[in-house]
Amino acid sequence: MDWDKLRIFHAVADAGSLTHAGDKLNLSQSAVSRQVRGLEEMLNTTLFHRHARGLILTEQGELLFDATSAMSKRLDTASARIRDSEEEVFGELRVTTTTGFGTLWLAPRLPKLYEQYPDLKVDLMLEERVLDLPMREADVAIRMKEPSQADLIRKKLMMIRMCLFATPDYLAEYGTPNEIEEIESHRLICQNTNSDQVGAGRNLVQHLMTYDIRSTLTVNNYFGVLQGVLNNLGIGVLPDYVTEDFPDLVRVIPDVESADVPVFLAYPEELRHSQRVAAFKDFVQEEIIAYRKQLREKQKI
Repeated sequence: MDWDKLRIFHAVADAGSLTHAGDKLNLSQSAVSRQVRGLEEMLNTTLFHRHARGLILTEQGELLFDATSAMSKRLDTASARIRDSEEEVFGELRVTTTTGFGTLWLAPRLPKLYEQYPDLKVDLMLEERVLDLPMREADVAIRMKEPSQADLIRKKLMMIRMCLFATPDYLAEYGTPNEIEEIESHRLICQNTNSDQVGAGRNLVQHLMTYDIRSTLTVNNYFGVLQGVLNNLGIGVLPDYVTEDFPDLVRVIPDVESADVPVFLAYPEELRHSQRVAAFKDFVQEEIIAYRKQLREKQKI
């Protein structure tokens, strides 16, 4: 098959439009259309259903798109490995993690990474969905459980727990609960138990909800929970690492906490020698060491 025609077909299938594909490829709509038509004639089949709203792949088109998608990912991998043969750290690094960890822990520390590697381009993808690293949906993942996918290098970073926090101003106005039963007279801020989150956090919230809590605010990520707490709305269920960047928060009812949640860093075996991945991994591990040291110093006080 003609590689150039396959490349143009892939762009059209991905965009769902001749015009959008042409814009991406710097080609006119008529040139893109000719290439697709030529590929259809070569294969003696129809690859797209054409209608007013755009293009939809036929069954044969779906088969070809699966093949070109796999080819595209393999080419991306090869390109990344070629770039990473250099000693310098530069180029794009796609990092995926949860919204909570990404916004509350990772993003505030990234300036230190850019100070070391100013030519690095980090694409931070924050979502609860576990992306497929072997299929190159991302280069590196930080997840709240050990990855189950094969052919991944994984490193356990730390253990975290979900705890209860409030601001001094809130507690001064509404009082500090000392027993879990006293949570009933306060507003609880937490993730909705139906939202994607770590099981330990969900279990803690479900346990708290067995009490007759008068008012709640549920949010679908920990960043939203933190904003509610910082604005004195109530007592929030948050990861214990927030105390490093928000030292004024007060731990409430210390006996109430979730089970341990492991935090893992993972990346594909094929990126073992990647300079960008190595730089990011070392950066995260150094920050974890600093976090643990600060935690130990606090515990001594």
